[in-house]
Amino acid sequence: MITSGLQHVAAMYAGVVAVPLVIGAAANLSPADTTLLMGASLFTAGIATLLQTLGIWKIGARLPFVNGVSFVGVAAMIAIIAAEGGGTGLPVIFGAVIVAGLFGFLISPWFCKLVRFFPPVVTGSVITLIGISLLPVAFGWVSDGGGSGEGAPARNIALAGITLVVTLVLNRFTRGFVRSIAILLGLTAGTLAAIPFGMTDFARLGDAELFAFPAPFHFGAPVFSIAPVISMCIVMLVIMTESTADMIALGKVVDKPVDEKTLAAGLRADTLGSAIAPVFNGFAATAFSQNVGLVAISKVRSRFVVAVGGGILILLGLSPIAAALVAAVPLPVLGGVGIVLFGTIAVSGIQTLVQSDLSKTGNALIVAVTLGVGLAPEMAHGFYGQFPDSVTIILDSGVSTGCFLAVLLNLVFNHLGQRRDGGTRVPRQRTGKSTIVDPH
Repeated sequence: MITSGLQHVAAMYAGVVAVPLVIGAAANLSPADTTLLMGASLFTAGIATLLQTLGIWKIGARLPFVNGVSFVGVAAMIAIIAAEGGGTGLPVIFGAVIVAGLFGFLISPWFCKLVRFFPPVVTGSVITLIGISLLPVAFGWVSDGGGSGEGAPARNIALAGITLVVTLVLNRFTRGFVRSIAILLGLTAGTLAAIPFGMTDFARLGDAELFAFPAPFHFGAPVFSIAPVISMCIVMLVIMTESTADMIALGKVVDKPVDEKTLAAGLRADTLGSAIAPVFNGFAATAFSQNVGLVAISKVRSRFVVAVGGGILILLGLSPIAAALVAAVPLPVLGGVGIVLFGTIAVSGIQTLVQSDLSKTGNALIVAVTLGVGLAPEMAHGFYGQFPDSVTIILDSGVSTGCFLAVLLNLVFNHLGQRRDGGTRVPRQRTGKSTIVDPH
């Protein structure tokens, strides 16, 4: 149980610490505060995983379901930090996540009935948008501020390349446990390569404590602002959609079909974990799809094994020295891994889009507009600069804007009334996830 639980932690560890690293860099936090954020993310991921696997009352799907920090909210949180200015944006983020978590918890029983409004064309478009919009973050890590508009330094690109190549080689030529921790091994190789360049700093390890409980609201009491709350509530809907898809997939893997009751219980665990996380300086929680694949590969289907993994995450979160070790990794090395992590998210979205009929003009337009408008803040910085700050926080989060447009356009093209195809009225057949057009 312990070794299998460790394997789940290894498969998702890099994904959990990546989000606080992104947010810490965006907020210009000190290494100590960034370390604290990483420890908090590990700690709260463990709590959410225990809620999901063991369950309390009607909370928890009671499946081998690993929860961690969601990438979905990164773009929205960076937009909030940009609007609020540095670390002062963190209390605003935490307040918005608390409200969004409680909002998701309350609507969980009804959200299960609305899944048909989130067919593959919607979820695929949004997940693809998330991955593409995060790629500039990875390249920003590679630059590490050293380019100053003149390009990234050659040594930074070299370190990112070494990390990327090692990660790819391990994925191609190894199997089992080594392959599952390829990202961690890539980070290790890149960090070792950075030592001769003097780009690593292990001094903070000497100051880190072996054990420390995360101080509640370390960055100040949560601040509740309308625009950030709206933005994070939209993000929460995307998170819930992603978790729903992962729960259905996991149910097939473990031969336990997921019904509406199980979905509602699983979403309650996700959203409650998200609402609790900011108390300990953590972020919104979601299912980790890579661990669903690990369950399928390892054939270990026990939810108690994953619960052990959740316990290990909590122990790691209570050990600042473990988080400090990860914080010592140079940004260019993280950039090399970020290309894989964020690119994989985009690929996951594309795989979901394959399930939709893109030969239909309506579906193709949904994808085109979602990606086009959603990427506007990344492709043209300051595009919404003439709008009020309260509106900019929402619009600068391309994921929130893209998700709203995807759902709206799906309603227009696939749900409102009946459309004609070549002058012939086409009847619609509805399935559990999407609308299918019968040409006959």
